[in-house]
Amino acid sequence: MLPDEKAVTGAGPSIPGPSTPGAARHWRALESLYASAPVNGLFRSHIAIDGEGLARITFDVDETCFHAAGAAHGTIYFKMLDDAAFYAANTLVTDRFLLTTSFNLHFSQPIRGGRIVAEGRWVSGRRRVLVAESRLVDADGEEVGRGTGTFMRSRIALSGLPGYAAPRGD
Repeated sequence: MLPDEKAVTGAGPSIPGPSTPGAARHWRALESLYASAPVNGLFRSHIAIDGEGLARITFDVDETCFHAAGAAHGTIYFKMLDDAAFYAANTLVTDRFLLTTSFNLHFSQPIRGGRIVAEGRWVSGRRRVLVAESRLVDADGEEVGRGTGTFMRSRIALSGLPGYAAPRGD
């Protein structure tokens, strides 16, 4: 079960782990990495990482994301759920980029547009394979989708990715 909104934003219980300036710098660098990915230029979205094992992404969904029947296409659900779970898991890995090796998703309700929040939470694993889950919540607070992903450390060093950089002053 995912934490409620208060937990995801850091106002409630959190996942145990270090909360050091180095961790916060890693989280800001991950936020920068998200913003730098070319695919994210296609979406009006923003990521916030407020704690170890947590990621929250807001998306504005409009008709450009719809299938022919007037609701968000399943690829949008996958994108939002995978990103939130991926970044939640990558908060625990400071040296390598993770790769999604599997992802299961469940559609609860159609998304007809508006602000959608993807909440990601790390579940288990810290070494080679990590598991994280995520959920989508619409503007009315209703869950519209849920997913669980398995992520594996790659050979790609985070430090070698041009977008992975904490803003100056952090």
